[in-house]
Amino acid sequence: MKAYDTKKGNVVEHNGTVYQVRDIERSSPQGRGGNVKFRFTMYSVPGGVKYDLSLGGDDDLKEVELSRRQVTYSYRDGDAFVFLDDEDYSPYTLDANVIGDAAGYIVENLTGCFVQIIDDLPVALQLPSSVVMEVIDTPPELKGGTATKRPKPAKLSTGIEIQVPEYISNGEKVWVSTATGEFGGRAD
Repeated sequence: MKAYDTKKGNVVEHNGTVYQVRDIERSSPQGRGGNVKFRFTMYSVPGGVKYDLSLGGDDDLKEVELSRRQVTYSYRDGDAFVFLDDEDYSPYTLDANVIGDAAGYIVENLTGCFVQIIDDLPVALQLPSSVVMEVIDTPPELKGGTATKRPKPAKLSTGIEIQVPEYISNGEKVWVSTATGEFGGRAD
């Protein structure tokens, strides 16, 4: 696969290591006859070690065959997270270091996740774009003369903290973007 065909989310092999492409920057040099350069931000799979790679558009990247299975979060086993295949209920176990920051969005019975598998081994998790989470600790709305809508911190059921509007209170369920960690509205 040529560098210019590579998309975010592709899994590639470079120098014997497997990486998932998370971000791609394209730069066109000034002047005639210059080659377009691509800068890839990649994370090793498994392990999640960041790696930056610059290539010309015609350079080759070896794409790795991987399969994706839709899964539902089942339970936590020590430092590992166990997901069950939505079709055949096969369990896939991913260690906390593979899950990384995504762990903060994994709530009970979370559906719409995908496990990425290479050579029968689960190597990465894709979360749904947003997740419903419960607010467990946030300061009460400030009553008074200020008309400003200031956000306030809210601790969620998994322990992560996000900013929410003042009108949100403890025990409410809210939508949270798994990409940005931003409040996305009240959930029913």
